[in-house]
Amino acid sequence: MAHTDPPTTVLVTGATGYVAGWLIKLLLDRGHTVHGTVRDPDNAAKRAHLDALAADAPGTLRLFKADLLTAGSFAEAMAGCDVVCHTASPFTTSVADPVRDLVEPAEQGTRNVLAQVDATPSVRRVVVTSSCAAIYGDNADLEQVAGGVFTEADWNTTSSVDHQAYSYSKTAAERAAWAAHAAQDRWSLVTINPSLVLGPGTTHHASSESFKLLTQFGDGTLKMGVPDYGMGIVDVREVAEAHYQAALRPEAEGRHIVSAHNSSFVEVAALLAARYGDRLPIPRRTLPKWLVWLVGPLANKAMTRKVVSRNVGWPFKGDHSKSVQALGLTYRPLAETLADHMDQLIAEGVFGEVKAAA
Repeated sequence: MAHTDPPTTVLVTGATGYVAGWLIKLLLDRGHTVHGTVRDPDNAAKRAHLDALAADAPGTLRLFKADLLTAGSFAEAMAGCDVVCHTASPFTTSVADPVRDLVEPAEQGTRNVLAQVDATPSVRRVVVTSSCAAIYGDNADLEQVAGGVFTEADWNTTSSVDHQAYSYSKTAAERAAWAAHAAQDRWSLVTINPSLVLGPGTTHHASSESFKLLTQFGDGTLKMGVPDYGMGIVDVREVAEAHYQAALRPEAEGRHIVSAHNSSFVEVAALLAARYGDRLPIPRRTLPKWLVWLVGPLANKAMTRKVVSRNVGWPFKGDHSKSVQALGLTYRPLAETLADHMDQLIAEGVFGEVKAAA
């Protein structure tokens, strides 16, 4: 759904990111001016896909150097912008130092960006990429939720630096954003809270956890089976559309769960096996919880026994009705998201030579 107001100037932080790529494409295709921040605007290879998006679009793209942890570094990029979409934040579950590698970039980065918003009179709307991880920490948290379904009214209170550190970082960052918003009355804040984001990228995001995860379903890493781990899943293109609508609908407000499907690793494996099972070693077994509890920490240090206990065998249930009603989102089928993403990985040779579909 395109917005009919006059074109605006929108800052997108973390412009080379997975969600940011699709958001920038939407903005450029719909005639807006985009200021994107990157670590090194002179890195031609890193920016090539963004330049390609801009080449045939009616909108205009300008890239600026900025660093999340450097106060004031967003001043030049933000000057003259009507809207700021803050998408830059680390997404990884395996880090050496959770405070240094997750919490500080997410929380302090958000504070730095919003301090610059306070100092930039043209900005009237801020959209922050939060996460469902700021709404809940573990699937077992459902037991404490009214109605047994996560909504925008829920906040993650069970994560910490020592347990689900990524989720803790997203919670801290979103709370910092709402605190900054409450301290002023010029700009409005909207947050987008996606679940696990999958789908094709505007370029190959080799460092993205989403790409790593789907790659493991096809490269044999998980051929022994997958745990019954419930999660929400959403297509990256719908997440970008949510940001676009949140940026440009004057009536948009508050938090938005952007999650298409209450799903699980088991369902993902089944959908992939149906389409690629004759060509790739897609997992076909569901691993028993006791086995995951025993060996999970050995295979992935983020998969601690506490994580296994509070997530494996538990469903995820999230209510996305606000995103449909307030932002006009329409969610595509999960099978389509998975196929488009996996086909991109195959085309890029991630799995080596893969025979054509029968």
